[in-house]
Amino acid sequence: MADRIKKEELKTYAYILLYIALSAGQIFFNKWVLSSKEINFPYPLGLTLLHMIFSSVLCFVLTKFSKILKVEEGMTTDIYVRSVIPIGATFAVTLWLGNSAYLYISVSFAQMLKAVMPVAVFILGVAAGLEVMSYRMLLVMSVISFGVLVASYGEIDINWIGVIYQMGGVVAEALRLIFMEILVKRKGRKLNPISIMYYVSPCSALCLFIPWLFLEKPKMDAQKSWSFQPFMLTLNSLCTFALNVSVFVVISHTSALTIRVAGVVKDWVVVLLSALLFADTKLTLINICGYAIAIAGVASYNNFKLKKEATRSSYDGNHRDEEYIPVVSGSTSDK
Repeated sequence: MADRIKKEELKTYAYILLYIALSAGQIFFNKWVLSSKEINFPYPLGLTLLHMIFSSVLCFVLTKFSKILKVEEGMTTDIYVRSVIPIGATFAVTLWLGNSAYLYISVSFAQMLKAVMPVAVFILGVAAGLEVMSYRMLLVMSVISFGVLVASYGEIDINWIGVIYQMGGVVAEALRLIFMEILVKRKGRKLNPISIMYYVSPCSALCLFIPWLFLEKPKMDAQKSWSFQPFMLTLNSLCTFALNVSVFVVISHTSALTIRVAGVVKDWVVVLLSALLFADTKLTLINICGYAIAIAGVASYNNFKLKKEATRSSYDGNHRDEEYIPVVSGSTSDK
């Protein structure tokens, strides 16, 4: 019995380490593909479009032909138009702007700016009537904002174009999370990440294709020096898909708390490793202190949200038939 428990614990740790490695590795991989002279593919829209097309095709094959993955039925036209399309559109913008930022700012500074995500989510949540303003949350948001400002002040070379791209991606991601919460709370639909990928990826691909056609395709046609490398770009897309699957695996074997804690650990790993891997990353003491303050605020926010979710889950367990008509059991997670 003890050996069995030990094996399960080791398996859980392996899943968590896999998620951290894939998440951090994908950030570095995207940065390298977009910025390196070896790949020479400085087209964030095109790269993100490839990710979404690859994810759409692979999800379709795995669910419809091989039956390896299962997507529950129950998606209606009304839910798709009112919820899935906004989620797909904001997800597309998030990835587009986030990848674009890597062309102008370092990976570590991009991660520091991402720490302001809870602030954007909370403000938009209050505006949408999903959150309630309180003194405690105001204090937490102030701590996070102060930490990000300190980290930004410590940045040696600030490229404001990159900052605008990154913050635009943060706002888009906050909107996506708000739409996700509306889908669960008001529509009564709970989709696991595999189902979300199946429904959202084609919509995101379409939303990316239109701006790519007008913004990046002319540049790609005019620029003769870039080279499309099928193997490397396919591997990059496969890593993105594997990352999404790993999120589902970790949550199914552990909990939402674990994935949030692992996400914080991953952020620190990315910040510190980027200083070793990329020449454009120069960490200062002010950077690190500011980011530590912001992460402390993020940890407090996560703790508050998880307690709130636990209370809600307990209530829903007693009123499930009255409150929700779930499509599939499981949890969604932040990317």
